Amino acid sequence: MAQPSTVSLDPRGRKVKILATVGPASRSPEMLERLFRAGVDAFRVNMSHGEHANHAETIKAIRDMEARFGRPIAILADLQGPKLRVGQFKDGKAVIRHSGHFTLDRNPEPGDETRVQLPHPELFGLLEKGQRLLINDGKIRLRVIRADENEILCSAEVGGVISDRKGVNVPDAEVPIPALTDKDRRDLSFAIDQGVDWIGLSFVQRPEDIAEARKLMGGYGSLCAKIEKPMAVRRLDEIIELSDGIMVARGDLGVELEPQEVPPLQKQIVNKARTAGKPVIVATQMLESMIESPAPTRAEVSDVANAVYDGADAVMLSAETAAGEWPEEAVTIMHRIAQQVEGDEAYLARVRFLDTPPEQTTADALSHACMTIADTVRISAITVFTGSGSTARRVARERPSVPMLVLTPSVKTARRLALLWGAHAVATKDIGSFEEMIAKGKRMALRHGFGSAGSKVIALAGVPFGTPGATNLLHVVTITGNELDNYQDEIDRA
Repeated sequence: MAQPSTVSLDPRGRKVKILATVGPASRSPEMLERLFRAGVDAFRVNMSHGEHANHAETIKAIRDMEARFGRPIAILADLQGPKLRVGQFKDGKAVIRHSGHFTLDRNPEPGDETRVQLPHPELFGLLEKGQRLLINDGKIRLRVIRADENEILCSAEVGGVISDRKGVNVPDAEVPIPALTDKDRRDLSFAIDQGVDWIGLSFVQRPEDIAEARKLMGGYGSLCAKIEKPMAVRRLDEIIELSDGIMVARGDLGVELEPQEVPPLQKQIVNKARTAGKPVIVATQMLESMIESPAPTRAEVSDVANAVYDGADAVMLSAETAAGEWPEEAVTIMHRIAQQVEGDEAYLARVRFLDTPPEQTTADALSHACMTIADTVRISAITVFTGSGSTARRVARERPSVPMLVLTPSVKTARRLALLWGAHAVATKDIGSFEEMIAKGKRMALRHGFGSAGSKVIALAGVPFGTPGATNLLHVVTITGNELDNYQDEIDRA
């Protein structure tokens, strides 16, 4: 990543990160920059829409902006996953009567008010009496009466208008199809070629879905498992263990579960991911009304605030920035909500309500010590020297009261950490000695606005330097007036 050539930004002034989806309303370089200036830390490229050529232009624009501003920016490529859909109707649509019968079958002829094709043979013989089928995001709710290899006869608990190719959700059964379609495999290969930092995996039902994606990724990038299926919730611990990060995809969860089940489940997923030290993103409908309105509802503000209070690493904007009329305003509002929450005196106690005891390792013990030192001594920042980012994740898990300045020789690591709570990552040359660590830690703290004369900074690293997994050194340093003067002289000479 090139050094900044024209402009640099101060730290965001908040610890939770903002992930914004790119779409027609935001893919121009000018709007991407406005969103970044407004507070975006990472961008989501939705592979469900658009062509590879358009996505390539978006990724290039983000990388060009990254070089200009000198700050690592994460790019998450979100794979579409398999989509279950009904077939077509004679008139393009039909009306299913409330409490009436409706059949899903394998007949390719156009449907009517009594039946339609379900072009997914794997579902026949799988479903059982009493299980549900939800169509068009749950607007139509069917209950299975009888199912065999050719037909699924249902009773319409909630009827209504059904039209061609509407989506089908099967919340009560594990669907025997892989999480990756042929399209997803092509999209994944494209995303890796483009150098994205995170892959978002949709339709996760089982740990094996994660393993398959990992094999295709070949060790490249970080994998974010989207929790959007009830079946994934049942095996959540295993899925978290195999993933690099987790997304609470509330859209599909809200379709397949009862609405009142989603808020406690969101907290459960956030807590489990935090305990494991994996970044967790809360997504979907956070500021939905801002697709059309320049101001959110009070309920939406509370929703974002609660995710921040829960200690989520990142909050995500979807259609608000992808297709909405007020993308920049949506980011600005989300940024302000996060700042307001984190400025609350009760915030720190709330995010630490979750007990995250350190594992019996030196690295975990030192990461925990960073938190207690920052609570006891007036510390301006925790400077973490890391190659893989694992030390930064350990520190972030403790939710310290001060920000982290993460120094890494790996540009890829710095980018991935743009989704980590409290982390301000900088790609810089590696260190070779204790003295160099102290000098660089002070200099970088000054350069990036994390200290001034008299400030105390924690330095966390591993000896021998450059050895992965060797975090064993914690040192508290004080920035002196002479060091501030020397740094100012460097700036003046530049």
